[in-house]
Amino acid sequence: MTMLFVRQKAKVEVLEKNEQKYIEDFKEKEQFLKKEALISAKEQLHKERIEFDQQQREKKLELDRIQQDLYKKEDELEVKTQNVVDKELVLNKKVDELEQKEDYLAETIARQITELERVAQMSRDEAKTMLLNQLKDELASEKIQLIRENELQIKEAAEEKSREILSQTMQKCAIEQVIETSVCVVSLPSDEMKGRIIGREGRNIRTLETLTGVDLIIDDTPEAVVLSSFDPIRREIAKLTIEKLIQDGRIHPVRIEEVYEKATKEIENKMKQEGERAAVDLGIMNLNKELSKTLGRLYYRTSYGQNVLKHSIEVGQIAGMLASELGSDVKSAKRAGLLHDIGKAVDQEQEGTHVQLGVDLARRYGEKELIVHAIEAHHDDVPCNTLTDALVKIADTISAGRPGARRDTLEIYIKRLKKLEEIANSYEGIKQSFAVSAGREVRVVVQPNVFDDVASAKLARDIAKRIEDELEYPGQIRVTVVREARVTEIAK
Repeated sequence: MTMLFVRQKAKVEVLEKNEQKYIEDFKEKEQFLKKEALISAKEQLHKERIEFDQQQREKKLELDRIQQDLYKKEDELEVKTQNVVDKELVLNKKVDELEQKEDYLAETIARQITELERVAQMSRDEAKTMLLNQLKDELASEKIQLIRENELQIKEAAEEKSREILSQTMQKCAIEQVIETSVCVVSLPSDEMKGRIIGREGRNIRTLETLTGVDLIIDDTPEAVVLSSFDPIRREIAKLTIEKLIQDGRIHPVRIEEVYEKATKEIENKMKQEGERAAVDLGIMNLNKELSKTLGRLYYRTSYGQNVLKHSIEVGQIAGMLASELGSDVKSAKRAGLLHDIGKAVDQEQEGTHVQLGVDLARRYGEKELIVHAIEAHHDDVPCNTLTDALVKIADTISAGRPGARRDTLEIYIKRLKKLEEIANSYEGIKQSFAVSAGREVRVVVQPNVFDDVASAKLARDIAKRIEDELEYPGQIRVTVVREARVTEIAK
């Protein structure tokens, strides 16, 4: 046991010595590491301090440079400020000089105005008023001139376009123009038939005239009887009655009544067929039967010698073509054009104008308000509110104004020419006036010392307005005012 204890104790001592040595080695190593870390930190600090010092030197140099630039700019600003001050002094001096000159000029102008007022014997306000009036006159004249130039340009462009559209439309539409009269002639197989038409003691001719309401003129015209009546339907019935009697050969009062009734029915059927044919030709559907029948009466109705049904068909065609050119409602334009003169079918039997009668008929038979208004507006009884109104009015004027479409009696024609000249001569300062171009133009020669350019333009408008208000005429009437000033000087 003792030996074992001794050995264990020796081992312990050895271990303690090793441990002590290990601790001493660790302490030495720790001291070494601390020294190394301290040396490294010192080196790093030294390095950073060198870098910091370098940066500080660079920043100081940059600040010095910036400071030098600021000093330089400050010097430049001081120079500029001094220059501004010098210039301000110069400007103030010039302002003072200008104020002195303005005072001098004001005094001079005042002296000159006083002298001018004394010489002109007119105050400053009076002279200003006179100059303003002159300026107003000049401006008015220039304004009128500009207006006239613009009007001419607009009119030329509008007329060129309208002529193009109207010419294309009129070329597409070709309606036969027939001039109707208030008399017609019935051919007879022989002069012997005249006596049979007259009858014993004139009973046959009296029966015919009583039934038909037509005057029978039996004169020396060979193999002919003239029928005279301003009612074309009655005249046509009488003509058909006489032709049937001549063909039948039996002419006596009873037979005359029978044939007259048959002729009346034939004419009524003819009018119905013509009304329906007119609607079909224009492609108009759903036309009231009574309105179609009334329309057919226009086949035997004339206005200024023009067949009204043919005129209405033409107006419908022209209005439809114009509507097609302008992109408007073609069907409405055709319908309104065909019915625009429907009132003329009954104006010889009922009181009222054909326009108002036509409006009443169209409303009674269920036409749309667009069509009714076009009928009412085609003679300017009411203003044109729609494109259809304007197209019907234009188409009516074109149809009525075609060469050979209408005829005036000589008396009406002469009265219109005289009335044109009377209207023109009713104004003061008129030298002469002439109705020319078959009443399509009136030329007015004015005294140049009474009318200037402005007054001449106003006179032309006034005369045109009076013609529109006081005269009825187909187409248009041009008013031309002529102002001529002649100056003559003799060289001696």
